[in-house]
Amino acid sequence: MAAEAIGKSQKRKNKMATICMVIFFTILAILIVIPVYAIVLASFKPGNHLLQYGLNLNLDVANMTLDNYVLLFTGSHDYWIWFGNSLLLTVLTVVLTLLVSSFVAYGFAAYDFKGKNFFFVIVLIILSIPFEVIMLPLYKQISSWGMMDNYAAVIVPFLAHASTIFFFRQYLLGLPKSLIEAGRIDGCTEYGIFFRLIVPIMKPAFSAMAILNGMNAWNNYLWPLLVIRSSEKYTLTIGLNTLINPYGDNYSLLVVGSVFSIIPIFILFICFQRYFIEGMTAGAVKE
Repeated sequence: MAAEAIGKSQKRKNKMATICMVIFFTILAILIVIPVYAIVLASFKPGNHLLQYGLNLNLDVANMTLDNYVLLFTGSHDYWIWFGNSLLLTVLTVVLTLLVSSFVAYGFAAYDFKGKNFFFVIVLIILSIPFEVIMLPLYKQISSWGMMDNYAAVIVPFLAHASTIFFFRQYLLGLPKSLIEAGRIDGCTEYGIFFRLIVPIMKPAFSAMAILNGMNAWNNYLWPLLVIRSSEKYTLTIGLNTLINPYGDNYSLLVVGSVFSIIPIFILFICFQRYFIEGMTAGAVKE
């Protein structure tokens, strides 16, 4: 009887915990969806209406129009140039960052070499330093290399991304080293082992980091603002910011452009969400 009572009590606790989690994540989802709903709703309203009333959740059908979308696709502006620049920069950043960071993480996880722990501690230290602290020295270094106003200046400094290296290393530590030894016995080169054996197993980790690095690259504003000078090379975040200036405000294009800026990240998540949770969970602990 005592065991049965304990079992019922545990079931009640589990049920209450489940209900609390559902309520918490429902509230969290609502808080996340509300701003998206507000900006999508504002994209169907004239720019002067937004200037007068601000973002709101009122479904004012009488003032809703498709003029903002007509302006986006047929108007004279540089929005799609900015969009293409951001898309190109994001793809290059994600691909190169995943490649370089996975190389570094594989070295930390698969090999023993002198100074290994020291260098990994440096990675952890870099992980804990805010970007604003290193921003000015990094700017001076990029300027001395003659890389200003070049996309390389945006991509190169962050190819060996500290958080991505740490995540990949933790993921790789969970893989059996016998896999690498088997590849060497079969005559694979070190690059062959990495690309033929390790990379297929790392798909969940690559997917998780592709989403996170893609979001960071797409939404990156401060660093591209410092190193990009030419207006034709502006990213979407910089370009949208130029729509608000002392000489005029183009809220119509700003709002509808902001709505379309969400789409690439949404597509990125849809493409990789199959492995996202698995990759985040597997990379969090060492087995």
